[in-house]
Amino acid sequence: MPKKSSKKQSYAAKDITVLEGLEPVRKRPGMYIGTTGPEGLHHLIWEVFDNSRDEAMAGHADRVEVVLLPDNKIRVVDNGRGIPIDTHKKAKVSALEVIMTTLHSGGKFGGEGYKVSGGLHGVGVSVVNALSEWARAEVHRDGGKYIQEYSRGDRKAKVKKQGKSDQTGTIIAFQPDPEIFQTIEFNWQKIVSRLRQQAYLVKEMRVHIIDAREYEGDIDTESVFWFDELGLSLPSTSFYFEGGLKSFVRYHNEPYKSVQSEIFYLDTTIKKGDDTPQDIGVEIAFQYVDDISTRLFAFANNIYTAEGGMHVTGFKSALTRTINQYARDNNILKEKEDNLSGDDVLEGLTAIISVKLAEVQFEGQTKAKLGSPEARGAVETAFNNALQEYLEENPSDAKGVIQKSILAMRARKAAKAAKDSVLRKGALEGMTLPGKLADCQIKNAEEAELFIVEGDSAGGSAKQGRDNRTQAVLPLRGKILNVERARLDRMLKNEQVKNLVIAIGTAIGDTFDISGLRYHKTIIATDADVDGAHIRTLLLTLFFRYFRPIIEGGYLYIAQPPLYKIEAGKESNYFYTEEEKLKYLKSKGVDEEKASEIKNEGISADEAETSRKISIQRYKGLGEMNPEELWETTMDPSNRVLKQVAIEDAEAANRIFETLMGSDVPPRKSFIQSNAKMATIDI
Repeated sequence: MPKKSSKKQSYAAKDITVLEGLEPVRKRPGMYIGTTGPEGLHHLIWEVFDNSRDEAMAGHADRVEVVLLPDNKIRVVDNGRGIPIDTHKKAKVSALEVIMTTLHSGGKFGGEGYKVSGGLHGVGVSVVNALSEWARAEVHRDGGKYIQEYSRGDRKAKVKKQGKSDQTGTIIAFQPDPEIFQTIEFNWQKIVSRLRQQAYLVKEMRVHIIDAREYEGDIDTESVFWFDELGLSLPSTSFYFEGGLKSFVRYHNEPYKSVQSEIFYLDTTIKKGDDTPQDIGVEIAFQYVDDISTRLFAFANNIYTAEGGMHVTGFKSALTRTINQYARDNNILKEKEDNLSGDDVLEGLTAIISVKLAEVQFEGQTKAKLGSPEARGAVETAFNNALQEYLEENPSDAKGVIQKSILAMRARKAAKAAKDSVLRKGALEGMTLPGKLADCQIKNAEEAELFIVEGDSAGGSAKQGRDNRTQAVLPLRGKILNVERARLDRMLKNEQVKNLVIAIGTAIGDTFDISGLRYHKTIIATDADVDGAHIRTLLLTLFFRYFRPIIEGGYLYIAQPPLYKIEAGKESNYFYTEEEKLKYLKSKGVDEEKASEIKNEGISADEAETSRKISIQRYKGLGEMNPEELWETTMDPSNRVLKQVAIEDAEAANRIFETLMGSDVPPRKSFIQSNAKMATIDI
């Protein structure tokens, strides 16, 4: 038992702190926006945008404009009803002030303000206000224009009417507080990707995004309702989709050939009854393509539920049962054949599931999983009936879908046999790494590292230079298989892939288990040339498609070996970029023009205006380094530079891998043509 403190400590009512107003948000911002890093910063935009989107979802708005302004300001405009500005009976101040400065306030807790909403916790815009050093609300309604400004959640003055207006809607502008966010830098692509998704989910809502951060002229944002009416030539993008979820499916399936002639689409409402305590809107679109991956996106009240939930469970259950029943009834699936599994019918499927509920339950603060049990029954009932009808009315599509699923079933069985063989072999060998791989001595995965290196030469140097207590080395012979469109059975016939699967220890496919991970740092170390980049990309494809939890857990890294070794007299230094090299040479008295000419291995600069001989070695591969150099620059934890691989936007990453590593040439050609000017080419 721990000893009690002999010193008396006060713990009474006077020691209890009560935080008032928005003070709790500033004290514990992570509780409200998850993090004060980049994700939390962008969450401020989502909270304000979601209010405008909810107006559109309720049928009161059809346009939203998001503007990135200088000084890290954001401006969001909609043409909805406008936040109410009349006096709130209980608070005795304008309803606008209540909404902007009070937690758990808004029109989404009951009444007729919103029947369905994504922002159900009522902390949205008030949290944004609390975490902004400056914010401004401008409301147009009832023929007037009303203004209120704030600083760190506190009002600067009462709501004021500033003239007449023939518009209706709300303009929220804010400037994130540097006292809260260490780095304030908005990511254009992240914003575009998120708002594109939302435009798909609300049919006929126009979303316009403008980047005015670099504009150097005067911007009078307070004199216009719509920013684009200023007529400035600025980077921008717009989204408007009449097809809604069908357009969303079409977007994801651009690189592929469709198995169906038409996209399946369902939009219905399951009415409140004995089995359903509330009305539930169910909207589903799907299409099968000639691919082995599954793309399934689920939303509840337009919130992306990355971890699925009850609506996804209902969808999968109805899909598997209905396809099996149709296949049996029409003799496409033979009597002796097993039923198609859930994984079989998901292969090659792109599906969007969206449900809308007045009373919704999420699991966890991040709203990543839908917990409302009635959503499962509603989706299952609605989708089962609609899918049966679709299959009956489209027999050609039905046959194509089922034959694809049967092919997936047969491949699954072949893959299981191949996988069992690989894992059985690993078990018989005591899970020691096969072939030319040298394992480390330590068995604690948290301290163990696996270096995947290119070729026997680099492998030899790495094995000699490593710390064999904690570092294992796996040399690859040539390029591994491109697994982007390869089935598991074919993958596991590839010796390099098979060795890697055994080495990692997590198994693969449906038996993947992250707890079996043998190394908490897997480090890809390839040469700094085109072949090295290709091998690195092939390995990243493998990890992204089959070992994604390793990336998500922060266990995958890319080594950064130096490009140059420069010797000046008795002094020797390594440099990782061309810029570092040039800066160093100029510091040694080599003029800029001469320094730029020195690129090739072994060229001496002793004829330049410096008394000391300078020699430069350009490393084209890890094999050119001796073990001491490789250890000192690339493997020594106290000196090396590693890049941790992360997936900030899984959807965007998925499309990039499909485009660059898939078998369809036109999308890849288009990508290269569009991005060629940004490429850094080492000739």
